[in-house]
Amino acid sequence: MKQLYVSNSETSTRMFRSNIIEALSKVHFTVPLIIFIPVILYCTYQAFISPELTLLSGLLFFGLGLIIWTLTEYVMHRFIFHYEPKSKIGKRLHFIFHGVHHDYPKDKLRLVLPPIVSIPLASFFYAIYANIIRGDEFYAFFAAFILGYLFYDMTHYAIHHFQFKGKLWDVLKTQHLKHHYVYPDKGFGVTSPVWDKVAQTEFEEEKNKPSKSAYLKTSK
Repeated sequence: MKQLYVSNSETSTRMFRSNIIEALSKVHFTVPLIIFIPVILYCTYQAFISPELTLLSGLLFFGLGLIIWTLTEYVMHRFIFHYEPKSKIGKRLHFIFHGVHHDYPKDKLRLVLPPIVSIPLASFFYAIYANIIRGDEFYAFFAAFILGYLFYDMTHYAIHHFQFKGKLWDVLKTQHLKHHYVYPDKGFGVTSPVWDKVAQTEFEEEKNKPSKSAYLKTSK
């Protein structure tokens, strides 16, 4: 990843010679909603109709699912997306998975995970957690886990392309744009700063702190 190189072009840069693979690497931001909202509804339904799952237990595992998602988001962003291999092939794979987003953060078609990546990942996590959490508690957990993922995907897209008002929104947007434009080795949490604080990768207080507009204007 070329630190601090940024193109504000909204046009997608071509990454693959194959037209089919190139097309599969792009996706409209509504596609994850179409794919995963039914998954959330199904899991919620399975948890809701269970006579053995109490309301308290369901809420506890739902909350656990959200917490585990925020940790997953942090770990994947920091240790997988920002892992920079030394080999030529490794560098190419790194650029494909995340480097392209840092170089072209306003590319509308490469901001949410394409189904060719998100579906296998979701299946992987489903298999892992279904073997760890037995019974109907799993459905409450996984509904929240996928909801957390969707919130991440939609928030990430909105940060780069939408303008909303509100203190929470300002914080999320400012923090993520600082990660893009100033400190790419900090601020790995997109939807939550908690794990950055725990792992001490949060942004340090700046003596000459720029105004919010210094970061927010980069997305306009």
